[in-house]
Amino acid sequence: IQLVESGGGLVQPGGSLRLSCSVSPNIFGIYTVGWYRQAPGKQRELVAVFNSAGDTITDDSVKGRFIISRDLAKSTVDLQMNSLKPEDTAVYYCHARLVQNTFWGQGTQVNVSS
Repeated sequence: IQLVESGGGLVQPGGSLRLSCSVSPNIFGIYTVGWYRQAPGKQRELVAVFNSAGDTITDDSVKGRFIISRDLAKSTVDLQMNSLKPEDTAVYYCHARLVQNTFWGQGTQVNVSS
């Protein structure tokens, strides 16, 4: 399984960024697929994912600001990040999991700073 992220960068507080992950092969409906992040000095944490049933699980810290979406035809999962805060600064990873089998993308850096 290959997960390739794109779309990170530098943005001012209150700004927006969109991350995209290309998922190969198309494992939606089988694997949990979505986004995690890891800030400096902290553990990697869930941001938002789709489970195999297509339901979303979103961390409380980003609810109302981040929106996860997927395109089954293109086999992509996106993360629209709005109202960004400095504490959202992290490396964002695309993630796929089925039971104990876990896969990660290479990560994309998001910096929120004025």
